[in-house]
Amino acid sequence: MDKPLTRSGRSARDAYLEYAQMLYRIAYTYMKNPYDSEDALQECFVRYLRRGGRFADAQHEKGWLILTLTNICRDQLKSKSRRHESLEEHTELSLPEPETDALLSAVFALPERYKVPLYLYYYEGYAVKEIAGMLRLPVNTVKTRLARARNQLKNEWEENPNDQ
Repeated sequence: MDKPLTRSGRSARDAYLEYAQMLYRIAYTYMKNPYDSEDALQECFVRYLRRGGRFADAQHEKGWLILTLTNICRDQLKSKSRRHESLEEHTELSLPEPETDALLSAVFALPERYKVPLYLYYYEGYAVKEIAGMLRLPVNTVKTRLARARNQLKNEWEENPNDQ
């Protein structure tokens, strides 16, 4: 078996360089703005550095980062302070969304329960069973959400063919 990965020094830097863009995109699917996405990413790597123990391999490390990030995003979205923000306070602060193609934009527009499994499956290459483990959902629930997400995307593209 390979030597377990550590989270200090060079390997922490390597993990950041390897996974930061992917994690940012996942955070953006939840948070829908660059500021909160960057905050979630930063918190994820702070937890990564503080984590005790080691990772069995690179897949374990990547899965832990994704699960931790999704939990951070969910917690931030549920927090009391986010629910009471006034939209008027943020009108002048809007920035353009990250560069995306039309399909990825359509994925980002899906409800959270559909876009995260779809993104992990198609853009990050995870198997349904792995996604189920990361999101703590039954395998059949992930399959159902993937099917519903595909149907929503198909319907959206059929209804608005000129938008693509």
